[in-house]
Amino acid sequence: MKQLTHKRVSAVIAFALAALTCIATPAWAEKPLAQRVDLSGATFTVGSKEFTEQLILGQITMQLLQAAGAHVNNQIGMAGSNAVRKALTSGKIDMYWEYTGTGWISYLDHTSANGQAHLYKQVAAQDLKQNGIKWLHPANFSDSYGLVTNAKTAAKYHLKTFSDIGQLIKQHPQAASFCVGNEFSQRDDGLPGLDKTYGWHLPQANVHILQESLVYQQVAQGQRCNFGDVFTTDGRIKALKLVLLQDNKHFFPPYYAALTIRDKVYKRYPQLAKLFRPVSQALTMKTMQELNKEVDVDGKFPQQVAHQFLVAHHFIK
Repeated sequence: MKQLTHKRVSAVIAFALAALTCIATPAWAEKPLAQRVDLSGATFTVGSKEFTEQLILGQITMQLLQAAGAHVNNQIGMAGSNAVRKALTSGKIDMYWEYTGTGWISYLDHTSANGQAHLYKQVAAQDLKQNGIKWLHPANFSDSYGLVTNAKTAAKYHLKTFSDIGQLIKQHPQAASFCVGNEFSQRDDGLPGLDKTYGWHLPQANVHILQESLVYQQVAQGQRCNFGDVFTTDGRIKALKLVLLQDNKHFFPPYYAALTIRDKVYKRYPQLAKLFRPVSQALTMKTMQELNKEVDVDGKFPQQVAHQFLVAHHFIK
């Protein structure tokens, strides 16, 4: 009887040990993502546009590559979409984060975004074929352009949609004042396209060109302008209590962010896909809004915010 008991105990112990080996290692006990992708000896040049979200994404990219063992040249903060895109296609930089809507309209020369649900696949396929640019897995947020007004103006003129702005231009043209960034004032998917799609016929005298970073505060104050272009992931929209108007004709295409890489570089280092896919999955709408807010509202530096994000998600130590 004693011997049988010992056998049973031994069996229980053996079963328990076997069960433990089947349990997946918890995420906190695994190596950080960057230590699971070896890029030792590789050299990359990372670029970005100059606005806050791009600075953060550029820093996330650079710091993650460095943690994986790569040497990284910093070209973060280039002025304008066309400049950074040209730097990519000419080989001056190897990668930067771009948006599907911008790729489709500005670089692939489409005038509209039909089939919006599949826009990423269309952009990725066409850009690779025509220009040798590889689009990695898209992030879980779309940073579309948007138009905002302040709460006082929205209430006074009963503004909810872009079409309501057209009525305001007809009835109270002096109140339809816009503050917009220089790029937005010229892009086909910016003010010119909006004016045409919605039939606003906005007087040129109503448009004030400012640095993008100044638009939010100017609209909130409502003195120089009552409307402005914004990025929908920007934390200042909520912080300044701005009213995001509805694009009721769906003019703006989806702007899902994805890391774009020269295909020659990607083919040499295909492990880049494994490195950045978890990052894209972690970059949700709520997360990107919070990261932007930490810089624009809380006053943190983009490199600090990027580092905190990478550590919090166990991408780096």
